Amino acid sequence: MISRRMLRLSLLVLALILIGVAIAMPPLGCQPRSNGSGLRTVKMQIGRKTFTLEIADTYDSRTYGLMQRDSMPSDHGMIFVFPDEQPLAFWMKNTRIPLDIIYANSAGKVVSILQMKPYDLNTYPSDAPAQYAIELNAGAAAAAGVKAGDMLIIPPESRSARE
Repeated sequence: MISRRMLRLSLLVLALILIGVAIAMPPLGCQPRSNGSGLRTVKMQIGRKTFTLEIADTYDSRTYGLMQRDSMPSDHGMIFVFPDEQPLAFWMKNTRIPLDIIYANSAGKVVSILQMKPYDLNTYPSDAPAQYAIELNAGAAAAAGVKAGDMLIIPPESRSARE
């Protein structure tokens, strides 16, 4: 026969296990983000290809960007959404993967495309004022056939900064 003390101890251990499982699980109805960043994503046509882009539309998400990542799927990237059109410049501090950056103005016109090197602290400025910057894996912009002067359709959910 199990003593009361043993029964209480067993119930306590079971309760602690259940609490640990409950803490580790996401709330009901929530799906973990596959990109690991917690950012919303949008599908966007760029040149001949469709990319899944994480939306960096707040100061914090734009500041952190793609830093500390070891890789990114070939059909993924990030769209940086700024409050208004302005000269933009990015650097690659703590960014481990080589990237293309596509700068587009508020109308979606590509104003410049540059290739950026990992960990490079030099800035990569836009050739004209831009409201959007799209980072893709190095070589993806050329492979998609996008070039300066092309028009991009910016998806509605990524047109405005949330500041």
